[in-house]
Amino acid sequence: MKPLSDIIKLVLLVISVQCYAITDDQVPFDDTLLEEALVYPDWFELSGGDISEILAEAVAEGKDGVIIYFGQKRCAYCEQFLNTNLTSPDISHYVQKHYKIIPIDIWGIEDVIDTDGKKYSERELSIHYKTNFTPSLVFYDKQGKPIFRLRGYHPPYKFHAALKYVTEGFYKTETFRDYIARAEPDLFFMLGGLIERDFFNKPPYVLDAKNSKPLAVFFEQGNCHSCDLLHTGPLNKNDVLKELNKMDAIQLDMWSDTKVVTPEGKNTTAKQWAADLKLFNAPTILFFDESGKEIIRIDSVVEFYRLAGVLDYMNRRGFKTHGYQAWRLSDRKIK
Repeated sequence: MKPLSDIIKLVLLVISVQCYAITDDQVPFDDTLLEEALVYPDWFELSGGDISEILAEAVAEGKDGVIIYFGQKRCAYCEQFLNTNLTSPDISHYVQKHYKIIPIDIWGIEDVIDTDGKKYSERELSIHYKTNFTPSLVFYDKQGKPIFRLRGYHPPYKFHAALKYVTEGFYKTETFRDYIARAEPDLFFMLGGLIERDFFNKPPYVLDAKNSKPLAVFFEQGNCHSCDLLHTGPLNKNDVLKELNKMDAIQLDMWSDTKVVTPEGKNTTAKQWAADLKLFNAPTILFFDESGKEIIRIDSVVEFYRLAGVLDYMNRRGFKTHGYQAWRLSDRKIK
């Protein structure tokens, strides 16, 4: 049985998450590159170099650790994070009370020394932590150990939950999936059906058959505003539909008992597979190569430009030679 203090913290989390979810207006946005470079908040730690030195300063100030923010100067998702999440007074206060934030440009060439003493360029460090999508956050504890990664943009209520998950120490005993499941309103009582689309394969879902196409698995849930935005936005674009038609795609309710044979050949259910994969966000899209190996996943807010890029990466088999970020860099140089 959990200590009373942990139960109280969870009750407060549920209240705060529900309040954020009610007021969170997650609306579609244009995710093409920004014309103007982003400006960091003045409380970001800009004296880069040795992360351990900044961590020591944070601990001396009574903070719980540091957060490495991996971003891009003209990233629309980063703009959402900086101008929506971090402008919320309670979130801003909570972050500054508990952490120092160190910004890293995923294309940067400046040297950074990680807490293990190894030297990387900014770009190399972002690849090391498999950030893939910006903004991504890596949390370090007081001892300099990376303890949690939040990849991609998430709306304020989910980011607030992630802050609590790490700061209150729940990461030591449970996955973020289990933690957020108890805080999200009405998670287990989603009565609405999934949005049916012609490009999804019909059951039975036997995914271990090898073929010549990549596989995309969409994990969604009923009454899901973010899922609605995905289907009415990026998944209605001709360029995206053209790329999806080049691969196999299936749709699963992440809380259902729908039978599935995974690409690894395991007989399971959609709910159990989502739990095994530690999925916490709906929608989440997983991409597999022809042999059934997971290549990349999108488990955060996604708009047209980002989704189209991942589909292109899969269909052009960019994963055979590069990780996603390195492929994007090489593709930029070619163009």
